Amino acid sequence: MGLMALWAWHIGKSPRVLLATSWDSDWYSRIAAHGYGRTLHWPDGAVQSDLAFFPLYPGLIRSLTTALPVTGGTAGLMLSWAAAGAAAWGVYALVERLYDRRLATVVVLLWGLLPHSIVLTMAYTEPLLAAFAAWSLYALVTRRPLWAGSLAALAGLTRPNGIAVGAAVCAVVAYRLFTRGRRAGRGNANRGEEAVWRLCAAAALAPAGWGGYLLWVGLRTGDPVGGYFAVQSGWTSRFDLGAGALRVVRSMVTTPAFFGFPMALVITCAGVLLLVLLLLERPSLPLGVYAGVLVLITVGGSGFFESKPRFLLPAFPLLIPLALALTRARPRAAITVIAALAGVSFAYGTYLLTLAPLAL
Repeated sequence: MGLMALWAWHIGKSPRVLLATSWDSDWYSRIAAHGYGRTLHWPDGAVQSDLAFFPLYPGLIRSLTTALPVTGGTAGLMLSWAAAGAAAWGVYALVERLYDRRLATVVVLLWGLLPHSIVLTMAYTEPLLAAFAAWSLYALVTRRPLWAGSLAALAGLTRPNGIAVGAAVCAVVAYRLFTRGRRAGRGNANRGEEAVWRLCAAAALAPAGWGGYLLWVGLRTGDPVGGYFAVQSGWTSRFDLGAGALRVVRSMVTTPAFFGFPMALVITCAGVLLLVLLLLERPSLPLGVYAGVLVLITVGGSGFFESKPRFLLPAFPLLIPLALALTRARPRAAITVIAALAGVSFAYGTYLLTLAPLAL
């Protein structure tokens, strides 16, 4: 953020404006100030409705601007910075619980040095989703299902891919109920296990935020089942198992492409490779499901190809294999890798926010 600010001042731009009002940030501030109802019609036929944006973040912005004498953009930055700190703490606590302190420290460091980590300082929703996800997964591994389900519901109200947290909670609940039933059938029931009603309540809560907003948009648009997905289609965004992404990749081979497109391809492919490596490490069930669903949504979705790395930003479990490799490597090699990643992150993040012609 510091490097971006210096370059922004050098080229005559305001760092605060770039962080608080760029692209989606402006949509969130408008929703916070005026509610839903804004629709833009473009000459190419695209219809962009603000109903595509989930309500929790703008709702929190509105609460802050009501309580404090700040603008919507400033309130968004306050929320994002606080959420990024809470997310880093949650990622550390989760990885330390499952592995050790050293690995937890390296995972947090790598997460802060991802090429798109500049987003963690912007008025965007990724920091908030990452915070809810990290603490929901922590609640799962510490056997607090109601906390896990409640935080998953909030994650589902934050972003469309927040359903990945709900999927992790439901998968863990299903597994625990299954193993509980098997043990009970063999007469090996454990008195320390979670109550069935807590597990069932967690599974019901987890997708409630995401499903509730989709239903509300559907009722508002007159199509309870497909209304939200029609809104997303207006933004040229839909889940097509990667067909749209493949078309973009083919076009990059035949025609000159904006620099962000090949970078997005490299980062997304790296995410898929890291998922494979993570699964080979036999991770905790919630980590594997959460990361897997995020990668599936990112790779299988079409539209805004340049934003795919941002969609993967909350998928911090993907960094565990790389962190494991760094903790096993010689210190000089590990420092070289981290320094190189930092250099890429500082330069690319500055480019994305100050010079890139397309939305982040």
